[in-house]
This record gives sequence, structure tokens and C-alpha cells, in this order.
Amino acid sequence: MAHFLIVEARFYDHLNDMLLEGARDALDTAGHSHETVTVPGALEVPVAISLAIDAQKYDGFVALGVVLRGETYHFEVVSNESARGIMALTLDGAAIGNGILTVENEAQALARADKMQKNKGGEAAIAAIKMLELADSFAGR
Repeated sequence: MAHFLIVEARFYDHLNDMLLEGARDALDTAGHSHETVTVPGALEVPVAISLAIDAQKYDGFVALGVVLRGETYHFEVVSNESARGIMALTLDGAAIGNGILTVENEAQALARADKMQKNKGGEAAIAAIKMLELADSFAGR
């Protein structure tokens, strides 16, 4: 059994609740334990994961959040930089499932967050599990 940290950027409560439910259900179904921490926004997710890696308490991570396109360039900055930060951590060996939704509107977010539709929270948790299993297989564990 592995221990995962779910890091959620809680900005849209109703959407985050759905993502979180999907992630927790997937981890529970797979028999893994987990904790959840909340950060202000998607840009803070990789920072929180980096701090947690340094603490050496977790085997893998699930990144959750929702970034809706607005009227300014801010959407691109947040979307690109949060993804870049998570990718940098994965290239350093962290098992991370990226469930940060970057969408045009709330309808797209709802379809992706809802466990009964696309279940991106659950998919992110499964991706983290699979990456941890892959890392363990290369390490001979």
C-alpha cells in the first residue's frame, strides 16, 4: 500500500468537490492511503508537491484544480506554468497524476470533473498509481 498526497487548488468549490471525490475513490479502490492539502491556486500546486517531496512522507501525488479561460492572458500563464512545474517534478522522478483542468468554460469543467462523466480526478489518481508502479518496477521493488 502506498501513501499519496492530493494537492488541490480550491478555487471553484463545486468543481473541486467532484475532482476530489473521483481521486479519493480511485485511491481507495486501489487500496492506497491518502491525505489532502489545499492551496490557493493552480500555480501553487507544484510548489506544494515540491515541499511534500522534501518531507519524504508520500509515495505519489495527485494534482487537482480548475483553470477557466477568462478575458486576459492570465489563463495561459496559469495553465502553462502549473503544467510546466508539475512536469519538471515528474522528470525528477515524482509519481504525479495531473488532474488540473484547463478549460474554456464551466460546462467543460463540469463534464470533466463529474465522476459519472469523464472523471478526471479519478484518472489523475490512476495515473499517479501507474507511474509509481512503473518507478517501482525500474527500481526492482
